[in-house]
Amino acid sequence: MIYTVTLNPSIDYVVQVEDFLLGSVNRVNNDYKYPGGKGINVSRVLKNMGVRSQGLGFIGGFTGEYIKRYLEDEDIETDFITVKGDTRINVKLKSDEETEINGSGPYIIEENINELLEKMNKLTEKDYLVLAGNIQKSLPRDIYSKIQQKCIENKVKVVVDTTGEALIATLKHHPFLIKPNKEELGEIFDVEMNTKEEIIHYAKNLMTMGAENVIISMAGEGALLICNEGVYHGSVPKGIVKNSVGAGDSLIAGFIASYSQNLNAEEAFRWGIASGSATAFSLDLCKKEEVEKLLDQVKINKFK
Repeated sequence: MIYTVTLNPSIDYVVQVEDFLLGSVNRVNNDYKYPGGKGINVSRVLKNMGVRSQGLGFIGGFTGEYIKRYLEDEDIETDFITVKGDTRINVKLKSDEETEINGSGPYIIEENINELLEKMNKLTEKDYLVLAGNIQKSLPRDIYSKIQQKCIENKVKVVVDTTGEALIATLKHHPFLIKPNKEELGEIFDVEMNTKEEIIHYAKNLMTMGAENVIISMAGEGALLICNEGVYHGSVPKGIVKNSVGAGDSLIAGFIASYSQNLNAEEAFRWGIASGSATAFSLDLCKKEEVEKLLDQVKINKFK
């Protein structure tokens, strides 16, 4: 089973306004809303791939209930913890320019944290746990590390997709997979990297620090996979980018969907890149058939 954790989910409310004018009354041309959060995105893509998962995390109020019902209507299992306060709403205004207003989310008390940690006891070595997204201010910076500690004894494969101190704190517990992008990798080591060789060097340092598999996304330059089998570069398919939201989450979902079935890191890497690209080329999260159309365009080369 694959479990995803979204600590600070949201309702993403997208409004399209023609020629938005600040300080005036503007009429919406089109609007839609959907559940947001990196872990939730991973679960939704896994569902599109035909792979079961269960969404964990914190929800509250009528907005939290909306997220729960939305996912259950998509036949995605959930086991959220209900907290005081309302799950946040993020407003994404699309006009001549894009503007985002992101909510802060409810305050999470220690009792809520302990309840989440307790849920980790049911996971086994057959399970994957995805910890994705930034950590809100009401939670300790090392919350992902604390969750990992609960998973060590049962040998759960933990995937971590976050940045900075929160990511570094997880490395000592040997995460199965981490996925910083090129810029985030540079921030971790306070360096500027201009070549693939430099990127590989610092990515290998993350393995030395504890990560089992490292994927470095490099936008149009493709991605790198650094693992025990070696170092691989994957190209990205050609297409028109329509949507950058959820592409990284889709990469993780595609990787896990494939790896959990065949235990082949190179092939999982191909599926991951195709999934991330399929989302980038569409207005929503990718569907399996869209991913399959791109697989042959993803060229994987092993560095010698």
